[in-house]
Amino acid sequence: MVIGIDASRANREHKSGVEWYSYYLIRWLAKLDKDNQYILYTDAPLRGGLLDLRTKQYYPDQNGGEEIYDRKGYQIIKSPFNNFKAKILKWPFKYLWTQGRMSLEMLFCRPDILFVPAHTLPVVHPGKSIVTIHDIGFERERRLYQKEEMGPESTRARKLLNIFIKIFTLGKYRADTIDYFRWSTAYALKKAIKIITVSNFTKRELTSYFGADPDKIKVVYNGYNKEVYRKIDDEGGIRNVLEKYGIERPYLLYVGRIERKKNIPTLIEAFSILKENKDIKHKLILVGDASYGYDETKYMINEFDLSNEVIMPGWLPELDMPYLYNGADAFIFPSVYEGFGIPPLQAIACGIPVAASNSSSIPEVVGNAALLFNPDDPYDMAAVFKKIITDKNIRELLLIAGDEHIKNFSWEKCARETLKEITDMNSR
Repeated sequence: MVIGIDASRANREHKSGVEWYSYYLIRWLAKLDKDNQYILYTDAPLRGGLLDLRTKQYYPDQNGGEEIYDRKGYQIIKSPFNNFKAKILKWPFKYLWTQGRMSLEMLFCRPDILFVPAHTLPVVHPGKSIVTIHDIGFERERRLYQKEEMGPESTRARKLLNIFIKIFTLGKYRADTIDYFRWSTAYALKKAIKIITVSNFTKRELTSYFGADPDKIKVVYNGYNKEVYRKIDDEGGIRNVLEKYGIERPYLLYVGRIERKKNIPTLIEAFSILKENKDIKHKLILVGDASYGYDETKYMINEFDLSNEVIMPGWLPELDMPYLYNGADAFIFPSVYEGFGIPPLQAIACGIPVAASNSSSIPEVVGNAALLFNPDDPYDMAAVFKKIITDKNIRELLLIAGDEHIKNFSWEKCARETLKEITDMNSR
């Protein structure tokens, strides 16, 4: 059986939740499945850890190998059972690669089963297709998402594309990012044989909001990288990484995009309230790429006079991250809406107390291994921050609970359960 996988997200250089999900699933499927053949579809040549799937769980992208192609034009990638290859689907435009180029590929040379790890199913697809839908925050929290027009740079061309989209969808959708999320999710729910979601919360959202059939939705939890995210006793290594980014202890840590939907402005306000207590010497470290609402975050930092107290080093290499986690006094996760949320698991695995929102899927993910707060109330948030910093008994209880809770998650487990859902379709 030939299984095709959309690997375009897994191949991105700066990865966050969905990209890491795609990346680690591919790497673990290569280790687990010796029976099926795989084609990885991508919009650019594969690199780093996707070139050699035989290596240990994590493989730094910057140390990839040479690009080699076979006589049929497939990119050669190494795998434990020699059953993976990649097909680069070139597309002259910066938009609609999935609906344009992927659809063309599926029209003329489709696999037996297509697996899309992130929402968007091409219009032309195999009868047996499976899609992972991570969340529907673009519907539930639309105010937190940036609406951008899609299409070429030319205003005239964009208007023509928008007219075409409105005609194609009978006036229901426009050519912008939010409507594309809405359409692609509804289309995947209707056309895919099976849907994977990453939490029971997201499954409930899909059934309640879109009226999706709960029987075709399977919940498979995300994992985390056990080899990278762990407790580190190397104090010198921790110190070296902190010095590399100009970070001094003590500090609270956040990891994720710096954007409005992660609730960073409220986090800044809560941190300002916390710092009114002069005994709190902690700084706040925000690690991640800038995204929609970043300017608002900078404004809040200046407004509360926290320029010397909030450090934003940007996106950091994966191998440095466990040292930042281990050096922190606590990890903070203030997001309003998450389909899952991998960073809290990474913090728990590193033996760091976690304070997180009591909203969406987050309580389901962290269980009893985190202190929860109301993400809309900066005073409640600040009170929980103070408690997790100063109360030694609570910190100890969280760490004990975390050691047990983290055993429920791994990328290997995620891949085994996903593989079962994929291969079960072949019996239909």
